[in-house]
Amino acid sequence: MKGCFVTGTDTNVGKTHIAAMIVRAKRAAGERVAGFKPICCGDRTDGELLAEAAGIPVNDTNPVWLRPPVAPYTAAMIEGRNIDLALIRETFARLAAEHTMIVEGAGGWLVPVERNFSMADLAVEFGLPVVVVVANRLGCINHTLLTVRAIRADCLKCAGIILNNTVAGDGDSAVITNRAVLEDVLDVPVLAEVAFGQVEGLLPTIV
Repeated sequence: MKGCFVTGTDTNVGKTHIAAMIVRAKRAAGERVAGFKPICCGDRTDGELLAEAAGIPVNDTNPVWLRPPVAPYTAAMIEGRNIDLALIRETFARLAAEHTMIVEGAGGWLVPVERNFSMADLAVEFGLPVVVVVANRLGCINHTLLTVRAIRADCLKCAGIILNNTVAGDGDSAVITNRAVLEDVLDVPVLAEVAFGQVEGLLPTIV
């Protein structure tokens, strides 16, 4: 199976932005690719952006939509419903039969989906290599190392990280030096650094 699972060191680090860039690059290169956001919480913008990038229906891109803007487990409790994992699995299998799958998680690696089932458990089921999106800011080195360690503890391949500049300007000392430090201390590659406002340019061969 081709593709990757896109996770982040936290919420709001730019996972959807990066996943959509990968989808568009692969689609432009002639691949049949699907963006897949199993669970959206809050508005459905993430699912809609991935659906638009891939040119597939939003209900296939995002099979489960919870309105409260919180973690999936919490959102399901607020709505008084169970997350339909069977629907997620069925939709993924159907799309994966014909597409390269670019899957985007919700929040970070260990965000709970059910009481004893996390986003990481779903990623393990899918079995795709994992790309970590890292917001380039103070604190990201620790968050990145912890996330990569957790991915490996779940016996998945970490394909690398993508450093995402989420604010305009030259940045402080941490922003300026984070990439060099991560390249020095990690034994997985920094696949790319995305400039603030950049919407195109990730090579389709990146994953």
